[in-house]
Amino acid sequence: MAKVETIVFLSLVLDLFAFTIPLPLFPRLIEWYTLREISDPNGFLSRTLRFVSNVRGLFYKPTLHSQKWDIVLLGGLMGSVFSMLQFIVSPRIGSLSDRHGRKKILLYTMIGNILSALVWIKSTTFASYMLSRVIGGLSEGNVQLAIAILSDVTTPENRSKALAHVGIAFAICFCIGPPIGAYFASKPLSAANTFGLELNVYAVPAILTLVLLSIETAFLVVALPETRGKGIKPSENKLKSQGKATNGTTAPKAKSPEQRMKILQSLRTLHFLFLGLFSGVEFTLTFLTFDLFDWNNKQNGALIGSIGIISALLQGGYVRRATSKIGEGVMARRGVSSCALALIFLAILPNFVTTNPTLARRLLQLGAVCMAFTSATVVNSLTAFASLQCEEEGFDTTTGKPAKIHPQLAKGKALGQFRSSGQLGRAIGPLIACASYWTVGPTYTYATGALAMVALSMHMRKIAGK
Repeated sequence: MAKVETIVFLSLVLDLFAFTIPLPLFPRLIEWYTLREISDPNGFLSRTLRFVSNVRGLFYKPTLHSQKWDIVLLGGLMGSVFSMLQFIVSPRIGSLSDRHGRKKILLYTMIGNILSALVWIKSTTFASYMLSRVIGGLSEGNVQLAIAILSDVTTPENRSKALAHVGIAFAICFCIGPPIGAYFASKPLSAANTFGLELNVYAVPAILTLVLLSIETAFLVVALPETRGKGIKPSENKLKSQGKATNGTTAPKAKSPEQRMKILQSLRTLHFLFLGLFSGVEFTLTFLTFDLFDWNNKQNGALIGSIGIISALLQGGYVRRATSKIGEGVMARRGVSSCALALIFLAILPNFVTTNPTLARRLLQLGAVCMAFTSATVVNSLTAFASLQCEEEGFDTTTGKPAKIHPQLAKGKALGQFRSSGQLGRAIGPLIACASYWTVGPTYTYATGALAMVALSMHMRKIAGK
């Protein structure tokens, strides 16, 4: 089990490192394409920017930097397209892994990711770059399959600790990926090194992404075993425990399939609502710092990086140890409550920007710390809780005999549907948050978000058991 956990963690680091490299490049990429294609009013980029400008104009008409606002919003829309595609394909990827094996489907998705990077390297038009994003959105399956693999090789008692590796990999890569992407973006290839081919302005980060994905694929081919149907056979002591979890609550196996499917439906709804709210906060945070503090990209990068570092430390030190004691539901609820507190700080902040700028910055820092706690807890805990509702493949934890799998509770399918719900929230959350930010301003936007998070936390009491 420990070997598989290490393999999955290393592959996730490679995969998420490659995924985060282009994140800070979106605005500059769009500017580059704009300079190349602005002369064609009927081109794909010109028509897309006009659409974005018209939508933005319905809510907000800035006196300055209107083109920059449109470019930032278009970058968000590009992220929404990726998340929407993940919403569509995640359940399918999970179901295929249940039928054909985790490793085989994971390697197929890696081929798609490599193809996406190849298209990016050669994309000299905005349309071709969007094609690379579409291919990537339809192919990305590493995270959800990593969760399914870790669920295959762990017992319910130690699953939360194992799944914390996913959150730690996210936090690490979101700290180091964007700065490295920005660094290599400043190192363009010379004409002599491109063999006469016209490449993307950020071909060097794209090539680095391709190298990382290729290494990851080779690593998975050599090192990763197939885990589907290789569940851990329970010990005699666990057979006698009659499904009691380590924190004293009744383990999911004591529930009927119908009860567990109902819990999964509730968790999918919570996942959708939470990520819809949280992703909106994440996306508008850079609007807030640009709008009120006039921060540059370096300052925003430092803020986001600090959130990632604190989140990684919390996951490695606190969350892994505490979850087994208090339960996944309670940990997730604490993270949602922390997000509500962060939103309260952000809602108050604009009132002090001119009268007490030092206090305003302190409120921003407090909000960032609370968001780091939220990042470290909610999604990982809800994911672990969802995995506990799935059928344990290989052996039944009560009888020790080969388990019969309920089709709706197969890990790949159930966890794919769970991830899909969150990706839908990520797709629409930033758009709603932007519309609210531009229409009623940051104070009302974040105050409404805080109330929604409080309501979500109260709703989670039944699942959390407290």
